[in-house]
Amino acid sequence: MIRQVFHTGNQPSKQAEQLQILQLRNQRFADEYVGSIIEPIRRYQLSTDNAVDRLDSQNWLLSQATAAYTIASGPSPYINVVDLVVLTTLSRMVVDDTWVGERFGERAAPLRDAYHRLEPVALELAKSAIPPDQIEALQRVIVAWRAQNPHVTAISYVHFRDVASSMRPAAGGGSDSSFTGLFTMLGLDPFSSLDPAVREITQSRELAERTIYYAQRVPNLLDMQVERLTFEFATMPETKRLLADASNVSQAASVAGRVIGDFPGLLSGEREAAIRQFIQAINVETANLRQLAIDVRATLEAGTATSNSLNTAIRSFDQMVAGFEKPAPAGAAAQPAGRPFDITEYTAAAAEITRAANELQELMAGVGKDSPALVQAADHATARLTDVVDHAYWRILQLIGLSLLGGLAAALAYRGITRRWRA
Repeated sequence: MIRQVFHTGNQPSKQAEQLQILQLRNQRFADEYVGSIIEPIRRYQLSTDNAVDRLDSQNWLLSQATAAYTIASGPSPYINVVDLVVLTTLSRMVVDDTWVGERFGERAAPLRDAYHRLEPVALELAKSAIPPDQIEALQRVIVAWRAQNPHVTAISYVHFRDVASSMRPAAGGGSDSSFTGLFTMLGLDPFSSLDPAVREITQSRELAERTIYYAQRVPNLLDMQVERLTFEFATMPETKRLLADASNVSQAASVAGRVIGDFPGLLSGEREAAIRQFIQAINVETANLRQLAIDVRATLEAGTATSNSLNTAIRSFDQMVAGFEKPAPAGAAAQPAGRPFDITEYTAAAAEITRAANELQELMAGVGKDSPALVQAADHATARLTDVVDHAYWRILQLIGLSLLGGLAAALAYRGITRRWRA
């Protein structure tokens, strides 16, 4: 009943069914294509520490997966299968020439093996939609285009129409009927032979299926994009400086942690060292004070001896002065005759005082090396003693003068008394 309404026959329905089957095969191959290259690229990224190499491999994976899903979601299954063959063959050539031959060497061998396995699968897929002679013409066109573009590595968005537009005159030259037939066939609408109603239904169904297919693969593409941004972020100069600064901060924190961990022992050692140094300083000062006390004691003992010598000298001086007492007044009781004046006693007393003063000065000079206060006291005592000696010398001189005057007066008085008695 439906076929009668839409004027459809068995042949158009079979054609639409074949187109749907080819589209599903293309989509299945695109999934296999992406899954086959993910694993070797992931292993390569884990095997290297070079951020630039990891970014390049991630860019390759993202572009390849995007191209495969986009081609499999195209509107024409015939164009899709040819574009998948172009993508697989050119990718294998780039991996052989650039990845393995120039940049990464045998580290890219797993990826090369994956493309060598995928290329026969893509050609087998094309055989179900394209005659063998046209497939051979397609391969010749791809090889010729690669020979003219050996340095092109971004081939993820190179489609058959781009290759055919640049290589059609050289490849066919108007005489290659297989190439011309392939290009003509791909330019036709595969749904043109269908009934308009069936055509609209088939195109709507294909559009819905292709949309759902691509939407289901978008999360995988987003994950790859996020990973690519991560690798790109790692290659930025600002990131490298930040990582270097973070490394320095980490090292500083590690050093600080070790210092903090060693701080109790360090503090204890420093405390013990400070206490030992303080006790050592106290011992040194105690020894110095002990020596100073010994020196002061010796000084005091020497001062005591000097004081005794001065007392002896003063007593001698007092005895000398007592010899110069005034005569008793008239009518007073007769006093016993005193000791006659002897100048040698005064001279000996002065010499003893001088010697005592010299000894005291020498003693004070020795003490002054260790005690400035004692030196100052000794200097003061020496000055006072010098004044005493000077005063004693002046008194001796005065006594000598008085003695001479007294002797002269006594002689004159005696002469006067003698004259009176004679008279």
